Amino acid sequence: MDTLFDLPEPETTEQAVIAHYRLSDDEYGSRAEREAVFDTERAMAAAVEEAGVGEVDGNEFGGGEAVLYAYGPDAEALFKVMEPTLRRLPLRPAHVVLRQGSRSTESRVEL
Repeated sequence: MDTLFDLPEPETTEQAVIAHYRLSDDEYGSRAEREAVFDTERAMAAAVEEAGVGEVDGNEFGGGEAVLYAYGPDAEALFKVMEPTLRRLPLRPAHVVLRQGSRSTESRVEL
């Protein structure tokens, strides 16, 4: 018997903060909206890096929504650093999903 295959799967310690913003159209939003999202992403990345709480991992546009992704060991600490920057982006409605480990441990914050 090969015990390598009998080992339990390691638990992931990475948590996520996923910010969702509604855009002005049903596709990719206006150029100004996209630029505002990119500016927010850069500011957020600098704050997260300076605080040492994780990393900003990019964005996604489509279906009338912009989504920003960040990952780290503690979603609450990550959101605390990101929150002021996320709230300054004027696109609404908006919400943030904090994922602590798995989809079963998610919480949602309205911006």
